[in-house]
Amino acid sequence: MSKFKGFTSSETFTPIPDSFFRDLLTQIEDADELKVTLYAVWRIEHMEGPFRALRQTDFETQALGLPADEVAAGLEKAVQRGSLLKSAHEADTFYFLNSPRGRAAAEAFAKGDWRASAGFLSAPLPERPNVFMLYEENIGPLTPLIADALKDAEETYAIAWIEEAIEIAVKANKRNWHYVEAILKRWKVEGHAKKQDRRDAQKDGRRYIEGEFADFIEH
Repeated sequence: MSKFKGFTSSETFTPIPDSFFRDLLTQIEDADELKVTLYAVWRIEHMEGPFRALRQTDFETQALGLPADEVAAGLEKAVQRGSLLKSAHEADTFYFLNSPRGRAAAEAFAKGDWRASAGFLSAPLPERPNVFMLYEENIGPLTPLIADALKDAEETYAIAWIEEAIEIAVKANKRNWHYVEAILKRWKVEGHAKKQDRRDAQKDGRRYIEGEFADFIEH
């Protein structure tokens, strides 16, 4: 069993209806059904717009830790129980939460009223980890000063740059924000490092702790 690292102070939360804990939790005995039900609540509650529903393919097998046939079985049980609603129109099928909004949307979809506006697009994937999560998971606990520095970095650098700079810092065993920031500043001045340069940087950590940024680095 892999050990959970713990919740962070910067992540978002998903509202779960009290009736889930009051009623459903005591009724659901199948792990597949429980997983797909919670996954549907999470994904749909983080969607925007009036059409909030999922196709079966939106239930990611890797995220759920289930093969496709068990996802399908879990969905069928959730539909039979009534926690999820399955609505079809012509060749398209979506799953809705059995809530007032979900019931209205499922009924409208079945009638074809959502064809134009829904666009039949799969639900958007969850957002990538934000910069605070990246820092906590790879560098260390957040402090007010670090949080302010991370906010400034988000406004100044592309998130891909920040992710890559943190990766370089971890591989160089320089787990502090000053080191990461020095990499970002150097890329901003000299241009983003090429692949070979990044490989060399991981071999030689002193590339980013010499020169004009040296005073900012904790040895």
